[in-house]
Amino acid sequence: MTCYFLESTAFAKLFVQENGTDALIHLMESVEDNRKLIAASTPLEVYSAIRRRESAGNISAADATAALEILRVEAARMVQEPLNPAVLEAARQLLDRTHLRWPDALQLGAAMAARDMFHGTEIVFVSSSPHMLEAAQAEGFTVMDPAKEPAKVEAVE
Repeated sequence: MTCYFLESTAFAKLFVQENGTDALIHLMESVEDNRKLIAASTPLEVYSAIRRRESAGNISAADATAALEILRVEAARMVQEPLNPAVLEAARQLLDRTHLRWPDALQLGAAMAARDMFHGTEIVFVSSSPHMLEAAQAEGFTVMDPAKEPAKVEAVE
């Protein structure tokens, strides 16, 4: 079985139209909810990004409200990896050996904890951040950028 861990740059594509949004929506529609993983902090990070876009005038207040409602619904459907001691320790270790910023280390640390929890299950790390994809690959994850690999996303069962 394969599960998909959506790092915040990928998860945000479900709420604001960006390059890769269509491919990610297709993937999410083809995968059972119990195979969609996020860090517990991801909805807050995406909430903040939507509000920043609204404040900057990049999206309207109505679009922001609609995106935040969809965010609430979709986040509730995902398996959320809590920010527990295992995630925090994995993040700390990542900070010791990489150049990740702490929020990125939390994201990858949550994916690592999920991989440990779902032993024997392939966890695909989904992100649109090149440095996060590189860091996840260095930690042994299969990685996917929905903006660059739409054919791979569409091949999902």
